[in-house]
Amino acid sequence: MNRHALAVLEFPRVLDEVAGRATSELGAEHVRTLAPTTDRAWIEREHARIAAVRSLRDGEEPLRPESAPDLRAALDRLRVSGLSWNAVELLAAKQLLRSARRTREALTDEKRPAGARAMLSSFLERLLQDRPAESSIERCIADDATVEDEASPALRRLRRELRASEGELIRLLEKQLARLDEAFRVPDMSVTVRNGRYVIPVRRDGRSAVSGIVHDASASGATLFIEPPAAVEFGNRIRELEVEEREEVDRILRELTEQIRPLREGLATSLEALVELDSLHARAAFAAAHECFPPSFSAPSEGWSILGGRHPLLLARGVAVVPFDLDMDGAEHTLVVSGPNTGGKTVLLKAVGLLSAMGQAGIPPTSRRGSRLAIFDDYFADIGDEQSIEASLSTFSAHLRNLSEILASATASSLVLIDELGSGTDPLEGASLGWAILEALTQRETTTLATSHLGALKELATQLSGVVNASLQFDSERLAPTYLFVKGVPGRSYGLSIARQLRLPESVVARAEERVPSTERDVAALLERLEQHEAELKQREQDLTTLLEDAKRRVQDVVKRERNVRERERGVERQSRQDARKYLLNARAEIERTLRELKRAGAEELEEKARAARQHTEQLAARQATVIDQLDAEEEKSKKRASSRAPAGEQGSLIAGDMVKVDTLGGKTGRVLEVRGSDAMIAVGSVKLTVPLARLVKMDPDEIEVAVAWHGDLPEIHVRSEIDVRGLRAEELDSQILQALDDAIRADLPSLRIIHGKGTGALRERVAEMLSKDTRVKQFRLGAWNEGGAGVTVAELG
Repeated sequence: MNRHALAVLEFPRVLDEVAGRATSELGAEHVRTLAPTTDRAWIEREHARIAAVRSLRDGEEPLRPESAPDLRAALDRLRVSGLSWNAVELLAAKQLLRSARRTREALTDEKRPAGARAMLSSFLERLLQDRPAESSIERCIADDATVEDEASPALRRLRRELRASEGELIRLLEKQLARLDEAFRVPDMSVTVRNGRYVIPVRRDGRSAVSGIVHDASASGATLFIEPPAAVEFGNRIRELEVEEREEVDRILRELTEQIRPLREGLATSLEALVELDSLHARAAFAAAHECFPPSFSAPSEGWSILGGRHPLLLARGVAVVPFDLDMDGAEHTLVVSGPNTGGKTVLLKAVGLLSAMGQAGIPPTSRRGSRLAIFDDYFADIGDEQSIEASLSTFSAHLRNLSEILASATASSLVLIDELGSGTDPLEGASLGWAILEALTQRETTTLATSHLGALKELATQLSGVVNASLQFDSERLAPTYLFVKGVPGRSYGLSIARQLRLPESVVARAEERVPSTERDVAALLERLEQHEAELKQREQDLTTLLEDAKRRVQDVVKRERNVRERERGVERQSRQDARKYLLNARAEIERTLRELKRAGAEELEEKARAARQHTEQLAARQATVIDQLDAEEEKSKKRASSRAPAGEQGSLIAGDMVKVDTLGGKTGRVLEVRGSDAMIAVGSVKLTVPLARLVKMDPDEIEVAVAWHGDLPEIHVRSEIDVRGLRAEELDSQILQALDDAIRADLPSLRIIHGKGTGALRERVAEMLSKDTRVKQFRLGAWNEGGAGVTVAELG
């Protein structure tokens, strides 16, 4: 790839930004070696691996890259037979083995996402796992790269003897130092070591008082460091022990090196794998920090699209970046971006180049999900001032040199970025030259992005197929850039407007406006009208968005209020039903008690008791009527809510068990027993009727509980000697059994057979509980084997 263009785009700075997120120097170095490539398979694989690392990194048990010590030189030296590593290198080898082992464990941990682990499974075969070698080094080498005493019995013995000899020698020298005359002593001095020998400090004028070997003197010469004769033999023994210790340490290091030597290839491969993983982790961390997503890729001729593009270096500096969307189809080859200075045109060019280069280098571009990048075979850029005094190049000459290279080398698969095309010379000549260059590149089908102030280049899109105008919006009122990218509309220059705002004499500005060619004035006026129209459309869009959001909020409020009202209605209906049932049960019990008392009373009290019973019954009936009126009122509310509903025949098919209202019975409630063509058999209380579907209204679930509590006084057409309560809810079960008992008593039936099924026994227990409390039931029992067994209860009535 063209290194000059990548340097102009500041691609190396992007690599540094990504490399800074690596955990090792080798990982950072690997990131800095990345460069755009045309190998599509490699590019897509890298982005897939980055996505996998990001998934593992952001999981419940985050994947963290293990350290990768730089053992490259040491591994090369290991090729030489007989050469051994030092303790520092062996300690690094232990760290490398441990990192490889831990990484293998992480990549095979089933608690982590399986798809991500599968994408990185190729690393497993490259990571060496040798726990014995790791343990051997760990046992022999301490974390400070010293050989442990326990590395061998001989080393432990030598060091113990060495410490004992040194201690004895120090005690000997301290005694001799204590016997020294006070005048010859050096203040605050004690036994010390010079040239590997233990000595005592003595003033120079006391040299004659202490015999022995002088090993050193102080900087001033006033102090001599003397080894007394009695210490020489001890010092020699210590030297011998130190030599033996060093030889034993060297032997241990050689043994460990020989244990490591067969693993050289595996260690080298593991190091490469760990460095790659660290590089992938750095790129995944960069993507997570800037909300980058893996793009798809295509050939330039197939078109490309950048969604939510942002300049990566501006993001790294914490600058608030306005994202841009740029889409180029296969027939569009050249994009001419125009508009005033400081509008962000150069930043746009560099951002497009950087995002494309990042994608081809295996780095997630700073763009939104859904972006599609082209794979370019090379990059060319003419951006900025590259004049050179040493090369005798002016700014214009430098531009021409770059443009010459572009025209000579760019292909249909290249990306060309040209900033301020045609500048640096006479505007007329610059425009002509820029026109010719863009025409040549467009005909070659080279993907080209160019910025320019020259009005003539804005007309190129109207005369040459494949050229598209674009601009970066500029606030005409504040005369400040908005950095919003707009494709299809050229930008206009605001030079005269800015001059007027900066209070240049109005006569000068007016004269300048007169000097502008009429064609350019017309184009500027047209662009101004387009900008105003676009602003109006944008405002309308904002207004519509606001209205839509407001409508959504209102709908949500209405739905919430309706839900609350229905909850309250259900609560009221449920409470009313419970109160009515309780009251009716109490009324029946009271009547039964009164009848029993009348039967037991004598003839003398019969008339008086009957009169009192009638009065009491009338009172109970009045209270019962009041409750029924309340229920009817609630029913009227339900009927009003359902008044707009269509008959059941228009609502859809009815099925057995549905609750309906019967128009021919004044809106009374019934339950569908069976549907027969256009008719349905329904049960209204104890009465079974056949009613046309058109006369039925299906009830909402919210209305059913009120409806089932109603009891009518219709003629008894049919009295059942058995009822089937299987599948009923508790409240339905109560009303069905009470109604059946009432019917059976009025018809003077000797018994009632209740079919409740076996199941869990809950229905059987509820039936038994109700029958035990009803005084009209003499006794009850489970059915015989030929009566249904435990699935049936037979109640004998009195």
